[in-house]
Amino acid sequence: MKFPNKVTSYKDSVLSKLIPILDLLVLKNMQVFQLYYETKKYYNTYSDFIDALDCLFALGKIEYLVKEEVLHYVA
Repeated sequence: MKFPNKVTSYKDSVLSKLIPILDLLVLKNMQVFQLYYETKKYYNTYSDFIDALDCLFALGKIEYLVKEEVLHYVA
């Protein structure tokens, strides 16, 4: 996971990758694959997308609803 520092700019860090995910999840719940498909232009690799999801889970901003199999914005 890349955090901004002297070597890594904010644009290249995981923090800048959180915004596209949150922008979509605020509007509606989405399946993980659908979310990736709609935001993949913001990520260099699938790993960058997963790192962004990990951060959002750790921050308590999103959760996975098992019964519906979707990601949900917590607020």
